[in-house]
Formats: sequence, structure tokens, C-alpha cells
Amino acid sequence: MPNNRAAETRAAHKVTLIGMLVNALNALAKILVGVWANSSALIADAIHSLSDLLSDILVLAATHFGRQKPDEDHPYGHDRYETLATLLLGTILIAVAGALVWDSISRLLKPGELIIPSALALLVAAASVLSKEWIYRYTLKIAKKINSKLLEANAWHHRTDALSSIVVFVAILGSLFGFTWLDQIAAVIVGVMVAKMGAELIWDSLKELVDTALPPEETEKIYAAAKTIAGVRDVHHLRTRTMGSRTLLDIHLQVAPYLSVSEGHEIGVWVARKLRDDFDHISDVTFHIDPEDDEETDNPDPANMLPLRPDIMAKLDQCWHGDADYERPHHTTLHYLNLSLDVDLFYSADLIDLTQLDAFEARLKAKAKHLPWLRDVKVWVGQITPRETAKNRHIYCVKEIEE
Repeated sequence: MPNNRAAETRAAHKVTLIGMLVNALNALAKILVGVWANSSALIADAIHSLSDLLSDILVLAATHFGRQKPDEDHPYGHDRYETLATLLLGTILIAVAGALVWDSISRLLKPGELIIPSALALLVAAASVLSKEWIYRYTLKIAKKINSKLLEANAWHHRTDALSSIVVFVAILGSLFGFTWLDQIAAVIVGVMVAKMGAELIWDSLKELVDTALPPEETEKIYAAAKTIAGVRDVHHLRTRTMGSRTLLDIHLQVAPYLSVSEGHEIGVWVARKLRDDFDHISDVTFHIDPEDDEETDNPDPANMLPLRPDIMAKLDQCWHGDADYERPHHTTLHYLNLSLDVDLFYSADLIDLTQLDAFEARLKAKAKHLPWLRDVKVWVGQITPRETAKNRHIYCVKEIEE
């Protein structure tokens, strides 16, 4: 994973540096020719290219800091740097767009100030279209490869510059044929296009910052993938959120109620591996193992919560203390199911008279039936081998008692 992140960062830096060079050359050519050729649309497009250059600098910084390894202060990583950079980029684009539209409308309201641009502006606009379309396709390819929303946003920023240059080309051509107002109209259109892209970037960034979930169709695929793992009976409480190019999720997995803790955990590990393998953007999976469907009771009223082992054993000892045959079992297993408790008591054969087992179990149930959380009590009898006794371990070979 670290090696992949490093390779992705290098790829992002390379395509961004190339984009910076293209944008710098385009902006310089448009400003010089725009001023010399009297084209407001070309100057507006130059400002657009400068905003592309600024966005490249933001992308370069964000991919450097945003793709660093998690640390003590940022245990989930630094991907939100990319999100913040995208938000800033969108804000800058809207500000630039507002200035462009305001200047162009002001010129339209003063027809005497409209000037016919030079034909040289056509060549610069055409060169901009070709170069920006190429860098758009190249950047988008890398963005898809490394799953970077910021890089993808920057690619579309390049595309808007290419489209705006097409508008400028048509406007300059029209102005040369006497339609001088087309140059200013084109500048307004470019401004609106830039503002639209900025608004979309801001909206996408805000959705990520408030932890918006993945689309429903994507979560359905995650549900389906989790259910393919053997031992998973059902899936619920799936929560997702994105951080830059990565997705973090929490998931509840329902398994058979009497599985061991370790088996349930291992099923969860397999689910996490499956999700990471099937969905490249998923990097962090937190799973919760449930013995039953607790979708409605996962956050119960504190007054109705069941007691934990120390309280349970103390109350059971009080109930059974007066029974002449009662001794503390070697091991007790508690099963929290259906908002109640099943208690399994494990004894070695030398402590229990097998002929009195049923009666002993019935007495224990009767003496503890007043406990509101107790549903059932079962007594199990097994053998302790000499080797296990020597290790002071109580491992039972549980078997049904023959009549």
C-alpha cells in the first residue's frame, strides 16, 4: 500500500507539472496577443489559463501533503488536504468568473469601446484548444488510474479552458466579420462556464467534508460482496464516507449466535479483505460482529441494558448458594440473545452425578427464574484429561448425556 501511494503521488506530480507548463505558455501567449490584438475574449481566456495554473499549484501541494502516510495526529491519513484544495480552487474560479463577466458586461454597455481584434488572436485561440484538449485527456487518464477526485477535477478544469478557447475562436472570427460585440459575449460565456465548474467543485467538496455516503448503487454492491463470505448471515448498519480518493466504512455482520469470538472475528477479517479487493477505493473497514439482527436494538435504552459477567455471576451465586449440590463450574459461557441471557455451565464428570443431572439443572433454573434477564440455564458435563489438568486448563469435550 505505501509503495502504491508513492507511485500514485509521483504520477500525479508528473501530469500536474506538465499541465503547469502548458497553462503557463498558454496564459503568456493569450495575454501578450490579447493585449496586442485588442481581444477582450482572449484576455479573459488568459485569466482562465492563469486560474488553471493556480489550480495546478494547489493540486501539486495537495497531492504531496494529502497522500502522505497516516501519523499519530492524523490516523486516517491526510486525504482531506485534497478536499480542502478542491474547495479553495472552486472558490477562486467563481471569483475569477465574476470579474470576467462584470468587465465584459460593462464593455457591452459602452459600444464605443468595442474594438475589432486582430487575426493573430485566432491562431492563439486555436493553439489553446488543441493543447488544452490534449492535457485534459492525459490528466483524466492518470486521475482514473490513481482514483484522484482532485486530479479529475483539475482535468475538467483543463477541458473548460479548451471549450472556452473554442468560444473565443468563434467570437474573434465573428468580430473580424464586423460583429464586434461577439468578443464581449464570448467573454461572458467563458465567465459563466468557469463559475459553473467552480460551483460544482465546491459542492462536491462540501459533500465530502460532511461525510456524505456513497451512492445507493455502490452500497448495494458492497452489501452483496460482504454476503458472499461463508458464515455471514446478514449485513446491516453499513456506513460509508469518503476522504479524498479513499472510502472508509463501518459494517455490521450477523453470524451464527453460538460461534466463538475468534471465528466471528475471522469471518470479519475475510469480509474486510473481500471489500478491499473488489473496491479499489475502500481503504479502511471497521466491522462489528453480531450474533443476531440488532438493527433495532444496537443503541438500547441504558435502563434496559443487560448486566455484564461480574454482576451476572454474583447474582447467580446468590440464587444457587443454598443448593447442596451446587459448586461453581469450571467455566461459564454467557449468550446475549433476544435481549436476554442464556447461561451454559461446564462441569467435569467428577463433580456431577449424571443420574441427577436433569434434576440439578431444573433446580438451578427454578431458583434463578426471577432474574428478569435470564432466559435459560444449561449444564454441560465433560472430561478433563490428565494432560489438561497438568496445564491447569479446563477444556471440555462436550457431549450429550446418554440415558
